[in-house]
Amino acid sequence: MKALFVGVAAMNTAMAGASTAATLIASHTAGDGWSGLPGAAGVLGTAAGTLGAGHLISRHGSKTALLLLYGAAMTGAALAAGTAMALLLAGMFLLGLGNGAAQLSRYLAAEAFPPHRKGFALSVIVWAGTVGAIAGPNLIAPGATLAGTVGMPALAGPMLVAFVMTGAALLVTTALRRTPAPPARRTSFAALRAPAVVTPLVSMVCAQLTMVAVMTMTPLELEAHHHGLEVLGVVLSVHMIGMFALAPLSGRLADRFGGRAVIVGGVALLLLAAVTAFGVGHVTGLSVAMFLLGYGWNLVFVGGSAMLSRATADQRVQGAVDAVVWSTSALASLGSGVLFGLGGYSLVTVVGAVLALLPLIVLYRRPAPAAPEPHPLPASAGPRSPRR
Repeated sequence: MKALFVGVAAMNTAMAGASTAATLIASHTAGDGWSGLPGAAGVLGTAAGTLGAGHLISRHGSKTALLLLYGAAMTGAALAAGTAMALLLAGMFLLGLGNGAAQLSRYLAAEAFPPHRKGFALSVIVWAGTVGAIAGPNLIAPGATLAGTVGMPALAGPMLVAFVMTGAALLVTTALRRTPAPPARRTSFAALRAPAVVTPLVSMVCAQLTMVAVMTMTPLELEAHHHGLEVLGVVLSVHMIGMFALAPLSGRLADRFGGRAVIVGGVALLLLAAVTAFGVGHVTGLSVAMFLLGYGWNLVFVGGSAMLSRATADQRVQGAVDAVVWSTSALASLGSGVLFGLGGYSLVTVVGAVLALLPLIVLYRRPAPAAPEPHPLPASAGPRSPRR
C-alpha cells in the first residue's frame, strides 16, 4: 500500500505540473489555437495507459506492468522538456501512459484486502491524488527557477520536476513484491456489457462528463465576471480538494452501505453542484458549486470502483472501464466549449445536470443484488463450524 500510494502521488504531481506547463508551451510555440493539444495527448495517453496496464498485469504481473509504464512516463517527461511541438505531444502521451498505470493502481490495492474493505483500500490510493493536486502546481515556480540555473527555458522546469517525480514512482515500485501473472483468461469487450460492469461503467462515465464539462468552463465564467487569476486559483483548489481529500470517507461509506448507495449520493451532489453553478457569478457560489462538483464526482468514482473491484478481478476489464472513462474527458472538454459558445455557462450546467442524472436509469433498471453488496463478516465472527 505504501509503495502504491507514493507511486500514485508522485505520478499525479508530475502530471499536474507538466499539463499546466505544456499548455503554456504550446500556446507560445504554436499559438492559442493549439494550446489544448498537449492536454488531449495526456488524456489519450492516460486512456491507453489504463487499457495497456490491464493487459500487461494479466500477462506479466503488476510490478512489471507498473515499472514499464512508469519508465515510459519518465522518458516522456524528458522529451516534453524540449520546445518542439512534436516532442511535447509525444512526451505528454508517454506521461499519460504512466498516469494510466497510476489510476489502475487502486484496483491493485483493493486486491490486497477482503471484499468488505475493498472500498476503503482503493479510496486511499485515490486520496493520493490530493498530494499531486497540491504539490504539482506549487512546484511550477521552483521548477522554472531550477531550469534557469541550468540554462534551460523557464517552462522546461515543470518537465524537469516531472522527470524527478516519475523517477521516484519508478524507484518506489521496485519495493513491490514480484507476483506471478494471474491465470490466463479469455476476455472480450463483451464483458463490459455484463450487468455487474455496466452500472459502475455508466455511472463513472456520466460523472466524468459532468465534472470535466463544468470544471473546464468555470475559468471562462470567472473571467466573464472580471475575476482575476488569484480567484481562479482559489476556486480550482477548492474543487481539487473536493475531488480527492475526502476519498477515504467515500471508501468507508462504500464498505458500509454499498457502492450503489454511494453512487446515488454522488449523483445528488453533482446535480446540486450544477444547480448551484447555474447563473451564479459570484466567487462564493462558484466555490461551493466546485466543491460539490468535486466531491460528487469522488463519490461516484469510488462507489463505482468499489462495485467493479467486487464484481471482477480481471485487470483487463478494469483497465477497459478506466480507458472508456478517461476517453470521455476529451469528449467533455471539446463539447463543453461548443455548449459555452452556444448558450454560455448556464447551458453547460444544464447539460451537466442531465448527464449527472443518467446513472439513476441504470441503477433502477437493474435490480440490486439479493445479498448486501458489502461482504459479510469474516467466518471467525459467526458461529463456529460443527467440524471444529
